[in-house]
Amino acid sequence: VSLFLCVPGASEEAAPPLQQSFMIPRKEISMVSDMAKWKRSQAYADYMGFILTLNEGVRGKKLTCEYKVSEPIEKLVALLNTLDRWIDETPPVDQPSRFGNKAFRTWYSKLDQEAEKLVAEVIPKHLADAAPEVALYLKESVGNSTRIDYGTGHEAAFAAFLCCLCKIGVLRVDDQMAIVFKVFNR
Repeated sequence: VSLFLCVPGASEEAAPPLQQSFMIPRKEISMVSDMAKWKRSQAYADYMGFILTLNEGVRGKKLTCEYKVSEPIEKLVALLNTLDRWIDETPPVDQPSRFGNKAFRTWYSKLDQEAEKLVAEVIPKHLADAAPEVALYLKESVGNSTRIDYGTGHEAAFAAFLCCLCKIGVLRVDDQMAIVFKVFNR
């Protein structure tokens, strides 16, 4: 997808590009030298543009201000509520560990199996081909099931997940306040 839709000027009426192709992302940054290539990429420009657009959209606004909550935002919140419900349904394992609880692996396994279905409930049917690609960013955003850890890379993956939803036209510039105040702030 070459057109970044979630930027100033994109409106609720703007249609996503007609020709889109999707692919399962693969890790391209393995060493420090790979960062230069990433910083020159269109994906980097889109990602940073997304983050800066959100920043500008909420600058000077209070969490209590009024904002529009679109249907895609409601669906996204429902997805996050499902993930929360699964946490409640996955009791911690009684274990002697100062690190993450092994029950996370059970929870993550469920997400791994259901992520594409969850994403498909957020995106319109005509964008169903995007679900596997977008779902990978969602899965990468919750932590590492092998190491049972969570860090800034996972947070960045969540922002990339939301950026993908903007790039395919699910989320719009009109959603920026709700993205920050309703999605990020939950």
